[in-house]
Amino acid sequence: MFQESRLGDEQREKSSETGSTIWYNDQENRRFTGSAEKEQSETQAVDDHGIMAAVCEERVSYMNISLLEPIGVKPELIEELAAPVREAGHTFTWYEQKTTDIEELKRRSAGCDIVMIANNPYPAEVVMAADRLKMLDVAFTGIDHVGLDACREKKVTVCNAANYSNQTVAELVIGLTIALLRNMKACDGSVRNGGTSAGLMGREIAGRTVGIIGTGRIGMITAKLFLAFGARVIAYSRHEKQDAKELGITYVTLEELMARSDIVSLHTPNNASTKGMISRELIGLMKPSALFINCARGPIVDSAALADALNAGKIAGAGIDVYNTEPPIPDSEPLLHAKNTILTPHVAFLSEEAMVRRAHIVFENVTAYLAGRPQNVCEL
Repeated sequence: MFQESRLGDEQREKSSETGSTIWYNDQENRRFTGSAEKEQSETQAVDDHGIMAAVCEERVSYMNISLLEPIGVKPELIEELAAPVREAGHTFTWYEQKTTDIEELKRRSAGCDIVMIANNPYPAEVVMAADRLKMLDVAFTGIDHVGLDACREKKVTVCNAANYSNQTVAELVIGLTIALLRNMKACDGSVRNGGTSAGLMGREIAGRTVGIIGTGRIGMITAKLFLAFGARVIAYSRHEKQDAKELGITYVTLEELMARSDIVSLHTPNNASTKGMISRELIGLMKPSALFINCARGPIVDSAALADALNAGKIAGAGIDVYNTEPPIPDSEPLLHAKNTILTPHVAFLSEEAMVRRAHIVFENVTAYLAGRPQNVCEL
């Protein structure tokens, strides 16, 4: 049973002005905003990309929109960003606890025209069960956690939050690199155990060769940061960029990059063409003094081969933020038992600034879609 939300007089008054009612369900940790009357009418339009999109006709059609999980910002910001949607007469529901339970995801998606998620899995079974689903708004850059075949079959428009975490991810790459070069884990342990700097000689980024695999936006920002530290940068990418060449970045083959680099940083999406791309053979080309940094996607790398190389001393270290599964990582993950690693629990995207940017983008995706001009549309 719903109870009226204690959202403050100002928000209640705004809701009254728009003919909406805001409720809060303590048991289910969800907030609900609904318009008094709805009349369903839907037309189809083709955007510039040739993608079929359900277009909201404001005078007759209202949509049910649901945010299924938290997106790392304060409730006040969600209410602020949802205000234009509510004022247009649409229903907006959001949940303050995430779930991976398939049946619960189905329940939360039931009757929704637009579903908003972050990095929580949204499998094909849920997509197929969502009877009214027209648009899936992913508050994340990658969409490999979504049942894309089902979205394609149902002609669901999938939009992502491109570019919200570019700077944040690039900065963690630098952080992991410095932590490895300067032996941060060992330094911390030495101080805590009454030790000294003996045996803790570090190395600099300046003068070293950095190999960037994938010169998309994050790869380019990462390259610029390494250049600012005085590194030489080489790159491998399916598509070479003129602006990269103008920065002095030289494109080479993947094999040459792995062999020449002192630091390798991975920046490609996880898809059918990149899964397992960093193979045992490629890892075997790396220098014994080289570092490997992965803040992209886990399945792109043969993690067992990487762990073997680390344990055998064939490479010097690795900074890893992503794995074959999302944290918590099972004990069977080889990198958990590899030497000279710094492991982080998929936090590369996670900064206060990035979360605010992401929230703005995903709500802008909704309003653009409702206006018949979908943005950040992903190719399926």
